[in-house]
Amino acid sequence: MVTVIGIDPGLAATGFGIVRGSGLKIDDFSFGSINTPRNISLPHRLEKIYSRLMRVLEDAQPDLMVVEDVFSVIKFPKAGITLGKVNGVVLLAGCKADVPVAEVPVREAKQILTGNGNASKKQLEKAVRHLLKLQTPIRPYHASDAMGLALLGLFRFKKR
Repeated sequence: MVTVIGIDPGLAATGFGIVRGSGLKIDDFSFGSINTPRNISLPHRLEKIYSRLMRVLEDAQPDLMVVEDVFSVIKFPKAGITLGKVNGVVLLAGCKADVPVAEVPVREAKQILTGNGNASKKQLEKAVRHLLKLQTPIRPYHASDAMGLALLGLFRFKKR
């Protein structure tokens, strides 16, 4: 059995999903979100994401961390830069916890899990919920996105 953690980086909310199993068999899972308030400085928000993620990694002891690759939208270049900073602390946490890290473009994850690389967050959440055999919606969407990445990592995992 392997443990994979998926991470959907975000400054306001960084989602995480943890799945245990082998191949297409899912034995256990959990998910959540690391939220940071707007009224504290960027460095303090990044530190909060880093320190909380380190605790999650310590508790979960994953074999692999799958992180949504950074992307930027032309209309909002500053958001892409900020996302890059968040992604940096996520990658650092993986390195410090000695967990192999794979970055996956969001379109690739959507394509594999829903059959549509342009799927909406709602469609992706529904596909993830179906794979987990859950009736209740996974919220926030950052957590369902992260769980999708964890599932993708589980399905692709090969012992190193």
